[in-house]
Amino acid sequence: MTESELKQRTKTFARCVLKLIEALPASRSGNIIANQLGRSGTSVGANYRAVCRAHSAADFYSKLGIVEEEADESAFWLELVVEERMLPSQKVQLLRNEADALTAIMVSSRKTLAARKQNSKIKT
Repeated sequence: MTESELKQRTKTFARCVLKLIEALPASRSGNIIANQLGRSGTSVGANYRAVCRAHSAADFYSKLGIVEEEADESAFWLELVVEERMLPSQKVQLLRNEADALTAIMVSSRKTLAARKQNSKIKT
């Protein structure tokens, strides 16, 4: 996947998160989850753009870690949406899958970078 494709994919993820949180109940717990999911879900794309502007391998590695954490946090909030029966699982499942996929992509990218560092002795 190219940098441009991943930028678009993370932006699409953010847009889908924003649509989903509009469907959450306007209850105290619904508002809390909507706020947290909105922050983490949109942060995935924003922070991936920062990854693309990294100034060094260490900066790249560090920023990828932030994207990984935000994608995983988004998966957590999406799990809670289903477990608390705020929305039916079928309305959330594709977005949960995408959060997991984005997390896996970032984990894999960080592992690849760490392996390259190990092989070439680059400081990260």
